[in-house]
Amino acid sequence: MARLVSWNVNGLRSVLGKGFLSFVEKRAPDVLCLQEIKMSDEHVPALALPYAHQFWHHAAKPGYSGTAILSHVKPLRVLRDFPGKHSHPPEGRVLAAEFARCWLVNVYVPNSRRELVRLPYRQKEWDPALREFLSALAREKPVVVCGDFNCAHEEIDLANPASNRRNAGFTDEERAGFSELLDADFVDVFRKKHPDEKGHYSWWTYRANARARNIGWRIDYFLVSKLLVPRVRDAFIWPEVSGSDHCPVGIELNAKL
Repeated sequence: MARLVSWNVNGLRSVLGKGFLSFVEKRAPDVLCLQEIKMSDEHVPALALPYAHQFWHHAAKPGYSGTAILSHVKPLRVLRDFPGKHSHPPEGRVLAAEFARCWLVNVYVPNSRRELVRLPYRQKEWDPALREFLSALAREKPVVVCGDFNCAHEEIDLANPASNRRNAGFTDEERAGFSELLDADFVDVFRKKHPDEKGHYSWWTYRANARARNIGWRIDYFLVSKLLVPRVRDAFIWPEVSGSDHCPVGIELNAKL
């Protein structure tokens, strides 16, 4: 069995002071994918994280964005960013690790921001590039992709869909992009296993006591190639784990990576 966990930590050094190492020890992910680490290489040696294989992708801008894959299993190779002709800001948003039986891709999808100033980039450049990249990997072997997608796909995925129409993360364009990704032979495994269950969220604003009231959004996902669906033993969200405005999400596979 392999337990894979994804967490937008909203600053890794910050969450280290809020029980992160206890979380790792208690929940014991075999592979832990992090987003929004907000670090640079100079910080890594002091972290003393209990993983033999650590891969970091920092943003060029200090204290911004970034991703990491921490693993007890050694990958065959690791890729950073989209390959080939694509040109994207150096924000450390894509980190992929190849294992014996699958690819694991960790993503931190750009937020469309207030007044949707980044939506055109998201819709016309980022989302198509991600689909192209994942589809290319899937031609080699099945793919698991996880991370903060900055999109609540369906109305069931946020507490107040009506009042959030056209807000970043719940625009028609972002939702359509997510649907296109699913149409490219991927499955949202949490929703497949919990098709009609409401109230499952992974992000809450810090305002208005939203987390305690569970007024949240499900924007953190695990998607897998359809071929891998039978191998997914469980898909879960851990809202009780604090330290960030996001909580961890994960899956358990009934076979090794």
